[in-house]
Formats: sequence, C-alpha cells, structure tokens
Amino acid sequence: MIHEVFAWPWLEALSRREQRHVTLADVPAEAWDALALPGADAVWLMGVWRRSERGRAIALEEQSFRAATAAALPDATDEDVVGSAYCIRDYEVDERLGGDAGLAAAREALAARGLGLVLDWVPNHVAPDHPWVVTQPDYFVHGSPADGEREPGAWLETPGGLLAHGRDPYFPPWRDVLQLNPFSPGLREAVVATLSDIAGRCDGVRCDMAMLFLDDIATRTWGDRLGPPLGDPYWVEVIRRVKAEHPGFLFLAEAYWDLESRLFDEGIERCYDKRLTDRLAAGGAGSLRDHLRADPGWQARLVRFLENHDEPRSAAVFPFPRLRAAAIALLTLPGTILLYEGQTQGRRVRTPVHLGRAPDEQPDPQIEELWSNLLLLAAHEQVRSGSWRALEVTGWRDNQSCGNLLAWRWDDHLVVLNYSDVRSDGLVRLDEHADGLWTFVDLLDGASYQRDGADLDGEGLYVALEPDGAHLLRIERP
Repeated sequence: MIHEVFAWPWLEALSRREQRHVTLADVPAEAWDALALPGADAVWLMGVWRRSERGRAIALEEQSFRAATAAALPDATDEDVVGSAYCIRDYEVDERLGGDAGLAAAREALAARGLGLVLDWVPNHVAPDHPWVVTQPDYFVHGSPADGEREPGAWLETPGGLLAHGRDPYFPPWRDVLQLNPFSPGLREAVVATLSDIAGRCDGVRCDMAMLFLDDIATRTWGDRLGPPLGDPYWVEVIRRVKAEHPGFLFLAEAYWDLESRLFDEGIERCYDKRLTDRLAAGGAGSLRDHLRADPGWQARLVRFLENHDEPRSAAVFPFPRLRAAAIALLTLPGTILLYEGQTQGRRVRTPVHLGRAPDEQPDPQIEELWSNLLLLAAHEQVRSGSWRALEVTGWRDNQSCGNLLAWRWDDHLVVLNYSDVRSDGLVRLDEHADGLWTFVDLLDGASYQRDGADLDGEGLYVALEPDGAHLLRIERP
C-alpha cells in the first residue's frame, strides 16, 4: 500500500496550522504519524522537485491553467500558482519545500514509522528552462522550420534549435515542457546518472506516462525525428543499469492503453490499473468480473486506486453506498493499493498540480469512519494473505441476479459484493473441497454463519445482498 501525498499543498496546510513555514525538514511528528495509514508500506511525496519559473508563468497566463485554478480554488492568488509538479527545472528538491536536506529528514521520519519513500520520475519531458536545453540540446526532439510554420504551438525556438513541446499522441502538446528523445545516447547516460542519484535518496520512483518511452510508441509519435533506435529499449537499459547499483530500487509506472505487459517485459515492476478504476466508477459487475479473470500473478503487479492526483476525487464520483463497495474491493484485491492524501477524509476537490494550496474542506464523518474501519480491519486481519482467486457465482432458472455478484477469496477470507442497484442472490463456489461444519464470520457486521460442508460441495454458499452490499468473511474450517 502506497499513500500518495501532494507535498506542496500538504506542507502549506501544515504551515497555516502551525503558524510558521513548515518544510520537509521540520514536519511535526503527528503529521508524519497521520500518513502512516494502517497497512501502508510507503509514502509517495508527489511534487518535491524544483519547479520551473517558465512553467509557472505559463500556468499564470494560459486559459486552460487559469480555468483549472478557478474551478479548484476560487480565491486563488498568483502566489498560489507555483508551477506544475511535472514541469521540472531540475531533480533537486525545491528549496521552498526544504531542499535535499529536508528530503533526507523526511525519509528518516518515514523510515522510523516503517514506511518507504517514493518520488516522481518524468522520462518524457523537462521544463523549458532546464539546464539541458542550453547545455545538451541533443537530448531533445528537434523540428524543422517547416514544422514550426505548420504547427507553431507544438514547437519552441531555443538557443539549441527548434525543440518540440512534450506530448502524448492523442492530445495537444503540453506547452510548458519540452520533449526528450529516448533514442539519444547522451540522454540515456544522463538519465542513468540522475536516477542513480535519486535511488540513493528514496526507495522507488513513480514513472510518469511511462508507456510514451516504449520504442514503438515513441516512433509512432515522432517518426524519424528521433533517429534510429538504440541497441536496447529505453526502459530495459535504464532499469538494468540503475538496478546494478541499487538492486532493491522500485520502478512503478503510470501506464495506459493496455501496455502494462509491455512495460513489465522491459523491467517495470508495478503498473497502474486505470481500467479497474474506470470500471468501478462506471458500475456493472460484468465488466469487473471480466477484468478480474486475468492471471492472479499478473494482477499482483498492478497498482489499484480509486483516485490519485490525475483523477477526480472518489467522494465526488461515487455515492456513498457504491463508495463503500468500491473501497472494500480495492482493499481486498491483489496488487498494490494506492491511496491519495485526503481520500480517507472524503475530500471532493482535485487540486491541479500547478497549485501550492488546496481548498479548505471539512472532513466527511461517514467517509472517515468507513476508511478508518476498513483499513484497520484489513490490516489487523491480514485479509490479503495467501493465494488469491476469483470465484464463480451461479444462479438458477428463475433468478439470474447472480450476475450482479462478484466473489473472490484469499486462503482464509471470502469477499462477496453486490455491485448493482438491485437486491441480488446467488451461489458462490468456494473452489475447495469442504468437509464438516464451516463457519463464516462477517468482519463488517460481526454476524456468524455455519454451513455444512456437504452443502457447500454441492450447491455452494448461498448469498443474498442488498444493492451495493458486501460480505467480508473470515473462513473457519473444521
């Protein structure tokens, strides 16, 4: 489990509470304690690297940025616009957040609480005022005068030539960043050196839009402007060389377009499961059931979430009964769980990554209680222990509501969800021969059920649930 924290607004809120300027070097102990959620393994301090003044100026001027600012923070001033966390001027910790010494203090504080530290890595682009723009223009994608005339918003004239703004192939260019070239040998050397330095300061990186630097995706986006591919793909070479010096360092990837397996093949260890997020939000047990039929070993490498800094807040997306069902699913499925700071308090406003202040929001007591109870329960019970498998739920001729039920189990725990708006029932096949009298203790409400093993072997376990209802059952075998 990784707890993501948007570092700048988090520190700003602490500063207002403490009535002093709080940096990573002097965060109060109780604030670190609050990040140590039950079951958490690491904290991802998002947005600690030095921001770009050029990027900040764009965020202040461009209409899209201004609209996002007004929507999230209506009382924002220019001081609240600090520049995008993904428009990076340099991979040194921003001095306003405490600098590199502050990061070292933060890592020590987290380690004292049994937590690792994850930071950002952005392979695709850097800020327009990054030193490489002047000193190493060969690291970037270059265009011709004709490119600049044909699509002026996609290119920037620099001392090193006409350079491309960063982009993914399905959206307009990001005008606050410049595109790096994954086929540049010099860039590869610089990346390995930079990541090796970062690996000495944290336990892993979340790699932004990692699929953009797969060789064929990069070529499809930029064509022959990149030059010929190098001997090894970008991720294969970079990960191999960094891990030669830091073998335990974790590479976690933001990934879309069903390219997770490709990234796994090239050395990435964990990948976003955005499709699960979308299917949970859309509703409907059928698409979720299909998704969970994937190989359990493959699912164990996925990063699963209801929200993060790029997504709408889950409290704003899910009505409460559905949020409860989705939260139970998140905490009991295989893979890495990603929780976003404020999620467990029910925050509803997503703060854009170019802001240094988040809006004040009152916690939602119902959502706070939900997450507090579920996190403690899942951690105390060690629900995700042993092997995981999806289970079949069957019905009968005059009742096919079983299609609304989802079921899976670990060795000693069984989860059944009614992911629908109607009462549903069905028979859960336990995928295990049953002898004697079995006991099922519902950890959500304390109810206990006993069933004869012969019945379980025959029909299965009968379950009936109200809309968005759930069982989280501890299995006690004879």
